[in-house]
Amino acid sequence: MTVKECYELMGADYEGVMGRLRTEERVKKFLLKVLNDKSYDLLIDSIEGGNAEEAFRAAHTMKGVCQNLSLTPLYESASALSEVLRDQKEFGADLEPALAKVKEDYAQMTAHIKALEEE
Repeated sequence: MTVKECYELMGADYEGVMGRLRTEERVKKFLLKVLNDKSYDLLIDSIEGGNAEEAFRAAHTMKGVCQNLSLTPLYESASALSEVLRDQKEFGADLEPALAKVKEDYAQMTAHIKALEEE
């Protein structure tokens, strides 16, 4: 699988990331780092632990990473979740649908990135 094929499968913006990082080698290097990024784990742990401030920071970090790599679906869901969490002290009813979308997008993205890594 090429980096372009991976981006197409993810529904991500290949042209956008190539405009930013310029080479497939560089894109692949940073894309594979997503698999070791701890923001998602921190997000889940913070929500399970009831720490809204830390959950916001984790969602906001995920949003930034995804924006830089043009991972559009996860960027959009992480952005929506970070807005749900912004300035919150407690979690509201709007958390669950936003979190479910992030979980779905994260699982899909990482599955495609792992497939790229294995090739």
